[in-house]
Amino acid sequence: MEHTLSENCRIIAVGDIHGCLFSLQHLLEQLELQSDDQLVFLGDYIDRGPRSREVIDFLLELQKRFACFFIKGNHEVMYLQYLENRDPVTWFYNGGQATLRSYASSRGLDFPEEHLDFLRNGRFYIETENYFFTHGGLDPELSVRDNLRYYKPEEFCWQRLHMRTSFLESKRYPWEKTLVCAHTPVPKPLLLERLIAIDTGCVYHNNPLLGRLTAVILPSRQLLQTENLD
Repeated sequence: MEHTLSENCRIIAVGDIHGCLFSLQHLLEQLELQSDDQLVFLGDYIDRGPRSREVIDFLLELQKRFACFFIKGNHEVMYLQYLENRDPVTWFYNGGQATLRSYASSRGLDFPEEHLDFLRNGRFYIETENYFFTHGGLDPELSVRDNLRYYKPEEFCWQRLHMRTSFLESKRYPWEKTLVCAHTPVPKPLLLERLIAIDTGCVYHNNPLLGRLTAVILPSRQLLQTENLD
C-alpha cells in the first residue's frame, strides 16, 4: 500500500545503514515504534558493510508493519548504473564488493527481483509542508523551488555543498523548508534551523569520531543512536 508522509504523526528519519543490519535492528528497538509511526530511510542501504542483503530483507518485512518511505542513496544509484554498463570500477571502489559477497551463494550470485525493485523504486526526495527529505542535500544558494527547477532529482543524492564550513558557520540557508539528509559523515548530528544531517558514519567503526547509526524523531528533533554492532 502506498503511504503519504504526514506531519500529523511522528516521522522518524534514519541515516546511512550500509549493510549494518544489527545496528539497524538495535536502533529500531530503542525507538519503541508505535503503530502510527512513519519511518523515512535516507538511503545507502548497501555497500561497505557485511549484510546488505539482510538489510533489504529486513526493510521489506518492516514495511509490512509500518509506514516506510525509502529514499534512494548514491550507492543504490551506483549499483543500478553497474547493472546497466557492467563497469564495476566506481561501484567496487565505493564498497560494492561487500554487497556482492552478501549475495553470494553456492549457486553464484542470488539477487532477488524483489530486491532489485526495492533499489529501483526508491524516491530521490520526499516533501512535506515543513521538511524536505533527501539523501545528499540541496544547493545552499538556491531555494527549494529553484533546486527542483535547476537540478535533476538524482543529483540530490550526491550534493555536499551545503555541508561546507562556510555555510555551516553562517547557518544561512535560503530554503523554505528544513532539509533532512544523510550522505556526508559527521561526528555529531547537525540540528540547525534549516538543516538536519544525521549520517554519523555507522559503517566507519574504525574511525573513533564515527561508527554510529542515528535516527531523528520529528518534529521534536529527539535523537537516538547506536554504536556499530556489525
